[in-house]
Amino acid sequence: MNTKKMFLRRDEAYTIRKTAARMARNRPDQPHIPNGDEIAYRNANYAMTFTKGLEHNETTLLAKNITDVAELRDAIDSGYVDDFNAIACPPNPTPKPLRKWEAPTAGFVHDLQGPDAQEVTMPPAPELGSTELIYEMAEVYELALLRDVNLSALTARARNAKVMDAITRLNAFGSPGRDFKSRPRILDAGGVLTAQNIFRGSSPKVDIGPYLSQFLLMGSETLSGLKPEDGYIMYGAQQIDQRVPVAVPKKDYMMDETSYLNVQNGLDVRDNTLLYEADVIRFIQTPRDLATYVHDDALYQAYLNACLLLLSQKTPFDPYFDKLSGTGRFNNANAGGFALWGGPHILSLLTEVATRALKAVRFQKFNVHLRLRPEALAARLHAYLTGRLPDTLNFKELKENLLSMRIAFPQSMARAIQRHVRCQTGRATMLLPMAFQEGSPMHPSYGAGHAVVAGACVTVLKAFFDTTTILIERPCEGNRILFGHPRAGDTPVRFEVCPHEERNLIMVPPTNPAPTRTTNSLGKVCPSIPPLTLEGELNKLAANISIGRNMAGVHYFSDYYDSLRLGEEIAIGILEEQALTYPKDRFAMSLVTFDGKQRII
Repeated sequence: MNTKKMFLRRDEAYTIRKTAARMARNRPDQPHIPNGDEIAYRNANYAMTFTKGLEHNETTLLAKNITDVAELRDAIDSGYVDDFNAIACPPNPTPKPLRKWEAPTAGFVHDLQGPDAQEVTMPPAPELGSTELIYEMAEVYELALLRDVNLSALTARARNAKVMDAITRLNAFGSPGRDFKSRPRILDAGGVLTAQNIFRGSSPKVDIGPYLSQFLLMGSETLSGLKPEDGYIMYGAQQIDQRVPVAVPKKDYMMDETSYLNVQNGLDVRDNTLLYEADVIRFIQTPRDLATYVHDDALYQAYLNACLLLLSQKTPFDPYFDKLSGTGRFNNANAGGFALWGGPHILSLLTEVATRALKAVRFQKFNVHLRLRPEALAARLHAYLTGRLPDTLNFKELKENLLSMRIAFPQSMARAIQRHVRCQTGRATMLLPMAFQEGSPMHPSYGAGHAVVAGACVTVLKAFFDTTTILIERPCEGNRILFGHPRAGDTPVRFEVCPHEERNLIMVPPTNPAPTRTTNSLGKVCPSIPPLTLEGELNKLAANISIGRNMAGVHYFSDYYDSLRLGEEIAIGILEEQALTYPKDRFAMSLVTFDGKQRII
């Protein structure tokens, strides 16, 4: 390349950088607005603020010193890590270490691609006293009660008594679709929850077929001859096993004041030797299994696995890619996609959007909302019901709103929670049964890290792949299971219900704990069930991972709902800026958003 062309290239690159910078600068300002609970209950020892990691009062279960909370808020607002060292640590009577707050300064970091961490926002979270918060706290309680029910019970043809009780109690609140327009649940034609739509999320097609996304169950066609139903994903020459360790069933945590206080004071109480059954793994079968998956996953792990599966199946790329270098169905040039429009391109982009989404949501968590976790809200209710809160003017509004929450909860739900706790501890309380010994992570509830990464990564997958494809069995290629456009002889893969359990499409979660190489059965064609689309299964994957955190007790529905859309906004912004960098291709890609709207980039 001659010197003149080098200078021209440098100028061209500089122009693209300036264009991307202008695009970022011209995005509309979005104000960051908290729900007001932090200020409203400041004099009630910051009762509605995230205070985990500070010292807590043994009677009220609230932060012991208001000054500690103020110092935490000052350190967060400063953005300097050294300021956190000045905050008083809780007393630690055990040799176990204290946990640290997770990345409280990440929201101050600048990025050179995509929306700035402080440029995107989330609406105010539901406030104490609102019907919406009461309802989503009821959902968290109900999920705790269903933690050991087979996920196959969350489908229309199942008739599990515990699931039906939860549906009855939640429907008694009225229609969540009608009452919560800003964060609607998926409902049936009559506007109510059913076994087919309860806890499914809010995006198109998540209520079709089994509860669990096939991307959490299926494997690749491997070099050693394993089939998708064996559940091993090819990762180069290695394999990823879709099975997870099995947590001890019917064993929950933090249901008494002592263990709750230890956790709130930041004590690191996790002990895997007590959490899991020794050397037992299986396909995800219950909400507790899904909680296990999201306890230790690498955040973008499920979407990396999905991408590896789609690439191995040679799933068609987005139709708008047809004219791009070496990728299109109508491209006859001797140029193939790899670094550009190929596997490495999409795989690396998944990790790019994940880290940017996490920085944005950290700003929302710490700097804007500082929302307390469900475990703490349940403790507020427990403290009120047991007379632990002071009878002073500062606590009057707090106690009135906690009373309204208790009155709104169906009596049968409160009794079910107390019975559940009594069975494990010998004493009935309204403390939230937790799937994790240490409860929530050391950062506030709103937004959710898993959900924002789900939104960002699934948006990238929907932009790259043709989401109109359906899951099919292809006899002409040895009965391969793949996402594709049906050809002559192909059969859409669906699922059936057998006498003892619902078959989860490709993978039927075994009734008993399974050894490592258990093979599941293929579902048979059931004409009354629509085929599963790639769009639906990706949306379902995002919901499964996000709501899996709700199943563990560490998040609310609004954490999932708004964080998913925050991640989507981050990913679309990055793709819009990347679109400027392809001068030799007629670049475009399309996707359907989590709200069902078509977007062209």
